[in-house]
Amino acid sequence: MNTSILKETVDQIFANGKGILAMDESTPTCEKRFEAARIPKTSEMYRKYRELIVTTTGLNESIGGAILFDETIRQTTDSGEPMAKVLMDAGIVPGIKVDMGAKSLAGFPNELVTEGLDGLRERLKEYKTMGARFAKWRAVITIGDNIPTDACIKANVHALARYAALCQEAEIVPIVEPEVLMDGDHTIQRCYEVTENVLKTLFHQLYQFKIDLEGIILKPNMVIAGKGCPIQNGIDEVAEATVNCLRSSVPASVPAIAFLSGGQSPQLAAEHLNAINTNFKDMLPWIVAFSFARAIQQPVLDAWKGEQSNVGEAQKLLSHRAKIAAAARRGEYSCSMESR
Repeated sequence: MNTSILKETVDQIFANGKGILAMDESTPTCEKRFEAARIPKTSEMYRKYRELIVTTTGLNESIGGAILFDETIRQTTDSGEPMAKVLMDAGIVPGIKVDMGAKSLAGFPNELVTEGLDGLRERLKEYKTMGARFAKWRAVITIGDNIPTDACIKANVHALARYAALCQEAEIVPIVEPEVLMDGDHTIQRCYEVTENVLKTLFHQLYQFKIDLEGIILKPNMVIAGKGCPIQNGIDEVAEATVNCLRSSVPASVPAIAFLSGGQSPQLAAEHLNAINTNFKDMLPWIVAFSFARAIQQPVLDAWKGEQSNVGEAQKLLSHRAKIAAAARRGEYSCSMESR
C-alpha cells in the first residue's frame, strides 16, 4: 500500500475549499426521487440526469470529488464519453459507492447492517481501472426505543473497518460513513450520545484493522435532534454539539470530515456547516467539508423535471447550490446567497 497515493487523493478532493458531490443514488432511491418529481423511472432517464450533473459548466470550482453508482460509472454521455472521464477531464476525482445496501439485522428488530463485503476486493480492482480513486460505504444507525444496540453498532463498524482495509489495499481512499439517522423524535442530547458511541467504537475497530487514518475520509451525521422532536435546536447549538462530539471521538490524524446532509433542507445544511467553520475554525484539526446529495441535488431535480428544455436552468441551480456548499465549508456563507 502506497500511503502517499491516498493522501494525494484526499488533498486533491478538498483543495481550494471544495467538497464532494454524492451522486451515488441507487436504483431504488432514484425511483423514489423520480416518482416524487413525476419523472419517468427508466434507466435512460437516470442516465440523462447524471449527464446533466457531470457536464455542468463550472462544477469543478466547488466540487473536488463525485461519488458514482455502479450503473453510472459504466454509463456514457450522448457523445460517448464515460461519465468518470468527463469528471476527470474537469479535474473532479471520481469515487464509487461499493456497499450493497442496509438490510435487516437478524435477531435485532428495527436495526440494519450494511452488506457488500463479498467480492469487494475484485470489484475495487475493476473500479480502479475505470478511474475511481475513492469509495464509499454507508452504515445506518437508527435511534429508537432500546436501539441502537451494541450488537448493531459493532456489526456495522466491523464491516466499515473491513471495507476500509480492502480499499487501502487497493490504494483507494475509503469514505467511512456511519450515519445516525435523523428519523425519530429523539433530542439533540440523545443524538450526541449515540453518535459519540458509534464514532468511538468505529475508531477502535479501525485501529484494530490497522487502517491508516491519514488515508480515510470520515462522513458523519451532524449532531441534531430527530425530525419528530418538538424541540429543534438553533444553528449555533447544532454546530457546538457537533464539534464537541467530534472533538471527543475523532483522532486529529484524520485529514478530512465531509458531512452528509441527512435529510436537512439545502439551506439548513449550509447554515450548520457554515456555523461549524465560522464559530470553531481555530478548534478544528481536520478539514471540515461536505459530501451532500439531496442538499445540492433536490432543487436541481425539481427544476429539471425530466425535460431537455430545462437542462440549462437545472445546471445553473446545481452550480449555485455547489457554490453555496463550498462557501459554507470556508465559513463564508450568508442567507443572501440563497437568492440568485
